[in-house]
Amino acid sequence: MNEMSAQEPPHVVVLVPAYREVDSLPQVLEALHRQTHRAERVIVTLDPHKEPGRTAELERITRAAGAEVWHSVDNRYKKAGNLNGALDRLLPSLTDEDAILVQDADTYLDPHFIEVTRRKMAQGYGAVGGNFRGRTGGRLCGAFQRNEFARYARDTARKRGKVLCLTGTACLFRAGALKDVLRARGTGRLPAADGVYDTKALTEDNELTLALKHLRHRIVAPSRATMTTEVMETWRSLARQRLRWKRGALENLLDYGLTRYTTEGWVRQLVAFLGTSVSTAYVGSLIWFLTVGGGIRIAPFWIAFTAFYAVERAVTVRSRGWRATTASMLVIPEWFYDLFLQGVHIRALADTALRRDRNW
Repeated sequence: MNEMSAQEPPHVVVLVPAYREVDSLPQVLEALHRQTHRAERVIVTLDPHKEPGRTAELERITRAAGAEVWHSVDNRYKKAGNLNGALDRLLPSLTDEDAILVQDADTYLDPHFIEVTRRKMAQGYGAVGGNFRGRTGGRLCGAFQRNEFARYARDTARKRGKVLCLTGTACLFRAGALKDVLRARGTGRLPAADGVYDTKALTEDNELTLALKHLRHRIVAPSRATMTTEVMETWRSLARQRLRWKRGALENLLDYGLTRYTTEGWVRQLVAFLGTSVSTAYVGSLIWFLTVGGGIRIAPFWIAFTAFYAVERAVTVRSRGWRATTASMLVIPEWFYDLFLQGVHIRALADTALRRDRNW
């Protein structure tokens, strides 16, 4: 193997699992066509829709864009099952140094995504994720999510790409790393699963991140590896999404136990629980003072604390422009958004403890 092949993956293959994304798939494929480093192959893996015409339309869009069409077979496990079937077919034909880009069918990659992630992988990383921005829509619910995503991207950049979980929206994997995951599942070094992705997990991307870490593959999310994705447009759909994320992450940690690679995740779970407890106590005391305690007395400390919080909210969304920055300084709207997410976290803890049905 020459020096170049040892440093750079010679091929990039894209897998796009799709089910109903007729509106977004043309833009997804166009974004892949505009990459500064284009993939050697683009494969759209279709799950049959209950409306056959929708599947046929997805196939037409894919072929018109010059991409390959694969159909899943007997898949009962949504995205994870779709990808497992495609990877079972694809991995044997790839060298360990080849790269597989897995991305959602509603995510538009920015032009430098493959170039940036491919270059980073050449530095020895097993998987390279990215940072996403929320697209328009969803009114106030969508605006809060766009702010949240902007803060997450800022935090990731400040940590030089260190992340707890690789995003499922788009991630470049070294083929050899995914082969290692398959072997480790078969020998018991990792939790058993039907393929690369654990179809039993609510958050299969988070579980795969833990699997890669436990096999000592390095992961990173460079700040220039960027994309846009859809936001949840209703509070109900947002609660459903976050319930799956939060419960799935907790159950993944329970599956792996306490190890050097799960310690940070457990600490974050503890911090989230403490934050939720503090918020609950604060709201409870506020209600008590308003209804029983004779009103609220404003203390200088809390005025200063609120001012500091307002500045922090504004500074961390500067990338979204002056409108979002100004709106964030109002504090109260985003505080209610945080309370909403904390309520979902409490529900996730309760569902996990009571072993309620898991679905999404």
